[in-house]
Parts: sequence; C-alpha cells; structure tokens
Amino acid sequence: MTRRSQNRLRALPCALVLPLLAAVSWSQSLTWLGVLPGYTRSYAEGVSADGSVVVGSVVNATFQFRAFRWTASEGMQDLGTLGGSQSAAYSVSADGRVVVGWAHDAAGAVRAFRWTASEGMQDLGTLGGSQSVAYGVSADGRVVVGWAHDATGAVRAFRWTASEGMQDLGTLSGYEESVAYGVSADGSVVVGYVVNAATRQRRAFRWTASEGMQDLGTLPGYNRSEARGVSADGSVVVGFADIGAYGRAFRWTTTGGMQDLGTLFGYDYSVGLGVSADGSVVVGRVENYPPAFGAFRWTPSRGIEDLNQAYASLRNIFEWLASAAAISPDGRYIVGWGDEAPGQFRAFLLDTGFPPRGDVDRNGCVDDADLLRVLFAFGERGYRNEDLNWDGTIDDADLLVVLFNFSSGC
Repeated sequence: MTRRSQNRLRALPCALVLPLLAAVSWSQSLTWLGVLPGYTRSYAEGVSADGSVVVGSVVNATFQFRAFRWTASEGMQDLGTLGGSQSAAYSVSADGRVVVGWAHDAAGAVRAFRWTASEGMQDLGTLGGSQSVAYGVSADGRVVVGWAHDATGAVRAFRWTASEGMQDLGTLSGYEESVAYGVSADGSVVVGYVVNAATRQRRAFRWTASEGMQDLGTLPGYNRSEARGVSADGSVVVGFADIGAYGRAFRWTTTGGMQDLGTLFGYDYSVGLGVSADGSVVVGRVENYPPAFGAFRWTPSRGIEDLNQAYASLRNIFEWLASAAAISPDGRYIVGWGDEAPGQFRAFLLDTGFPPRGDVDRNGCVDDADLLRVLFAFGERGYRNEDLNWDGTIDDADLLVVLFNFSSGC
C-alpha cells in the first residue's frame, strides 16, 4: 500500500463524519426523452457513466435523422450536421462530453464525426474513399471506431485518434470488408464484424494492436456472428450469432468462448447490444415476426429477463420498452427506445437504482467496505469499479463519490 493510501486510511474515522450530513437516497425511474421540434420519433444509443447524458437520433415524418444530446437540466440538444441535412449519434464518452456518429457534409456524403461543446462537430475523414460512420468511443473520448470506405470503395473498420488519424484495421482471411462497433475503455481493444463480399457472410472479430484481428467464431454448427459491444478491459464481447433461421445474443470471454444467452418466451431472435464495464450485465433486444420487439437484460445469476416485467411498476399500460441499446459502466443506467404511447416511438432512460452511486462492491449499500476499496486502490490507474467517475484514475474524486453517497441503500 502506498504512503498516500496509508494517510487516507488513518483519516478514515474523521472522513466518515462528513457523509452523515449528506446521505443520498436512491430510487428507480423511467424517463421518456421526447423529440426535437419538427421530429416525430427518437432513439437513444449511448449513455454517460453517471446517467446524466444520453445521445441518439430523432427522425421526422420523411425519415430525416438528426443527432441529439440530452441532459435532465437542458433537455434535448440538436447537434447539427457537417453542412448537410442529416446526422445521427451512436456513442458518448464516460463524462458525456464527446459524442460520435455520422453526419452529411455539404456535398451530401456520410462522414464520421466527433462532437464536443467547445469544438462542435469534427469530420474524421475516410480511408481514401467517400464515406465513413463512427459507432464507438473510448471512455476518455480520445479513440473513435467505426467504418470507412478505402480508396477502392471497400468498407473497412477504423480506429481514429487525433494524433494518428484514421487507421485501417484490416480484415480476416477470406473476408474483404469489416465494421467496428465497440471499443474498450482505454481504446486498446476494438470489436465488430467482417464481411465476405461475395456471400455477405459475417463473422465477429476482436482486434488489438499486438495481436491484430481475432475471429471470435460462432455458436456451434453455424457460420454467422457479429460483435456489438465490449467490456472496459476488452475481455468480454457481446453481439449475436445465428442458430438456424434465427439469431441469438451471445456473450464471449477470452476463457470461455461464445455463450448463447437465449431469448425471452414468445420471441425467436435476440441481439446483445451493450455490456457493463465488468462484463457481468448485457442488454439488448428480442424480436419476433411479424415485427414485435422487447428490451432485455442478462446477468449470470438471473439469466435473460424482460425489462418490461422487471420494471413494470415504472410504466403505464401503454408504455413499452422495445430495445435496450446501451448500459452505463456500472450497470445502473439503461437507454434505448420504445413506445411512450401507441405509435409514439421515443428514446428512454431507465434508472434501475442499482448499484447506488459509490457502491464499489455492488452489494447495494455504500459503506466502509466501499471506502476501503477506493483507499487501497488510491493513485492507481485503470477503468474498474473503484474508478467511480470513469476518468481512468482512482483519486480524490472517486473518494468523494463514496463519501457523499455514504449509507445509500443501507
């Protein structure tokens, strides 16, 4: 233990006095985010670590898209375009300051963007072709992933940084195209899928700079898979894979391979879209034909569960959660889209109430054990449970999160 950690530990009795003055209660809530003026639908795609920022897209009656960033205090903000008519947002950094997606430029081309309040919308370019789309961003907002056309017009997965620009991640043997969907918290692991140009067959991949692109395989006996999300350390990947005529959500680990997460009763199809930082909570969508959708959450202890049933007390008889697109690092906040009323497709933010802010060990109570976890890890780097504000460093800010929420849930 470092000397700084030892000093924090000696100060523990005094530190515990402060939280008693500011104990914070926690509760569950379902918030429908509405739409921008002139638009009729909204879809949430990403959420910040503390649930305070949601990003996604609104759509009008003529199917024109516009990217938005939502906060409880300011509502829905139009992020604009790159000079064209449309845009869509797909992911947001842990602190909510960086948003990525696509937008039309003045010539009408689709281009990947990175948006901040201070700099606005930045065109990330291409790999020598005409178009690009950004799907994922690292926790600190510095690494962006997606796809872009190369000089031949082929679609290739990319990893972008301000210092190195857009890097072509290549493809697997036997495949000509690739798409990147998710990136680990530090930006070192990228996941997505490759495509055989002739057969359109797809296969999930996991990429690192040292090992290149790894084929994640499929569920036993089948050939198609796609990766959509990855845990903070890159060791857990989620997506979907074929099982006959249908697809099933999967959870892949470096030690256990690909696991079928199943589907809900009455649905044939499922897809994993988001995963918590520690890889223990997966969210996504189930589907049936004719079209019917439902949002799900999966955990090792409870298996796959219907969010509409789990949080039935938060919605009225007309409201329905159709798809869970993303989850906050701690697993507390879930965003997606559904029906706020019949025929009214709206983005939603679901606060599940668990874990309470500052609950490092995930036992439902912010107490001495959580404070000690932060103290013993004080000064270390890395995106993990002790890093409560998800800035990559365990420091005073994380300690204050525990203190100001001390006794919540107890």
